[in-house]
Amino acid sequence: MADEANRAAFMEIQGRMIETTGKLKQVQNQMRNKEGEKKRAFLTLEELRQLSNDTNTYKSIGRTFVLEPKSVLMNEQEQKLKDSETAIASLQASKEYLENQMAEVENNLRELLQQDPGLARQIMSMTVM
Repeated sequence: MADEANRAAFMEIQGRMIETTGKLKQVQNQMRNKEGEKKRAFLTLEELRQLSNDTNTYKSIGRTFVLEPKSVLMNEQEQKLKDSETAIASLQASKEYLENQMAEVENNLRELLQQDPGLARQIMSMTVM
């Protein structure tokens, strides 16, 4: 009976670990995308700053380019930069939370395996096959 309870607990912990790992990878991918957006906005802003104010600047809308004042394009890039930084900060907090959850799940798994060494042997025999 205790063996079945430990096995059920292991399956639950394993499910939580898989779920948390997936969420963590998703957050890391989102952070990588936002870092790319931030870098693009920063580089575009740097290039726009080098242009004189009377230079014709164009905004890409799909396949079309529309004439826009330099100040409008700079404001848009600055906003993209700020939005990316905000999103990265939020994603960093989520990442830290998920990493803490992962550590908690790993500790729960360690405790379970220490309580029932027979379960550890069963798990190892299943993975060897």
